[in-house]
Formats: sequence, structure tokens, C-alpha cells
Amino acid sequence: MSTVTLPYSRHKHADPVAGEPAVAVAIERAYYPGTSEPALQNIRLRVPVQARVALVGPNGAGKSTLLKAIAGLLPVQAGAIHIYGRPVGDCRHRVAYLPQRSDIDWRFPADVRRLVMTGRYVHLGWLRRPGPADAALVDQVMARLGIAHLAERQIGELSGGQQQRALLARALAQDADLLLLDEPLNAVDIETRAVVAEVLAELRRTGKTVVAATHDLGRLEADFDGALYLSEGYEVAAPPGSFAGLNLGHELPEGARHSH
Repeated sequence: MSTVTLPYSRHKHADPVAGEPAVAVAIERAYYPGTSEPALQNIRLRVPVQARVALVGPNGAGKSTLLKAIAGLLPVQAGAIHIYGRPVGDCRHRVAYLPQRSDIDWRFPADVRRLVMTGRYVHLGWLRRPGPADAALVDQVMARLGIAHLAERQIGELSGGQQQRALLARALAQDADLLLLDEPLNAVDIETRAVVAEVLAELRRTGKTVVAATHDLGRLEADFDGALYLSEGYEVAAPPGSFAGLNLGHELPEGARHSH
């Protein structure tokens, strides 16, 4: 095992622990800053390496919040999250987070290539500029997502589907082992939906792990290996007859499981 503290930050880049799942969540309580009610409670989740797992639930269920906690953007006050056997933050370069499109300021004066290139910054830090290998990877992922012709286009001029592809390209450019995707198929055109679904399948074949929030119940079994159902920040039992798939090993303590 090696742990390296990079000179441009306090983030450590640690090797994964052999045999550990990609994600292990044991949250008792997690709060947004300045709030008294927990945003997440009593959630257990184990995501095997190379699995595709969906987070399912209505608006406000806690899907986005759980993704932010796994990404290290929301602290967990009681409980713990481990990524490849390491605490959150010890291997940030292995985790790519794709937020919802509405979380991005699309008025920012940047073109598509520059947006996608930001996916490389976790490897470069503040001391190095992108090199030919970084540029080649950015070109490759833009071509894969069908947006190479938009490289010089300002991000504010993109359609919703193009914006989603650009964000996914940024996540892919990071070349992370774990991808956290917040509603990657929400309100996109049919072509973009097909491209994103193909990319999800390709990620699994290349050994990547995906955890994605989704409203698209009709595609769960086709696009994912397992599903975790959430409501009001709690884990809930899968509705009768719904897709469950992979055993995610998320047994809760007695009395902790809620039904809504």
C-alpha cells in the first residue's frame, strides 16, 4: 500500500484495499450545515467493484444527498463511508462526481473542451498544465459522446442533451474507477439517452463502478445490476414487484428500516 500527499493540497491518494467493495456506506445520520434535521438516516449500502447500482426514489428522497456524501461533499456526523476500503478523501482521484445539470452555472465563459478538461485537474493539481496525453484523452471522450464538433462551443450555447454529454465527458476524462452520476438520463433527448446507456455498459466492461440516481424505473433492469430505494432520507424496502437485482448487502439494524 502507498499513500502520497500531493504538494498542491492535503488530499491523499491511497491505493485501494484488496477485496473491499467500491463503496461501503454505514450512515446513521448526516446533516447539511446549519440544519437540525438529518438529511440522511440509517442507510447501509455495499457496492461491489464493477457493479452498476441505481439510487431510486421521488424528489427529495435523498438520492443526490447520498451521492454528495459518497463524493465527500457532505460530512457524515454519525457513521462512515469507505471507498475501496479507504475513508472518503483518501482516493479522490478514483472518484468522479457528475452533478445535476441545474447545479452548473452554464453562463460561465468556457467552451466545451475547457469544461471537459477540468476532469483532468484532480491528477494535475495547481502545479502542472495539461499535456498532450491529457488533450488526447479529452478528445477521445468527446468523440465517444458525440460532442467533438462542439469543442469550441461556449457551454451556455448547448442544448440540454449536449450539456449532459459534456458533463459525462468531464467525468470520463477523470478516468476514475468509481463514477457517481446524479440523474444522467433526466430530461435528455432519445439520442443522448441511448449514448449514455451505452457508456454505462462500457464502463462496467472496463471494470468501472457506477452509482447513479435515476427516476427512470422502466430502464432499471436493463441499465443496472441492483437498486437502492430511498424516501425522505431513509432507505426503504423495494416496492412489491419492483427491480431489486444485485444483493447490495445493506441490512439495517432492527427497527431502522422505514416504509413510506
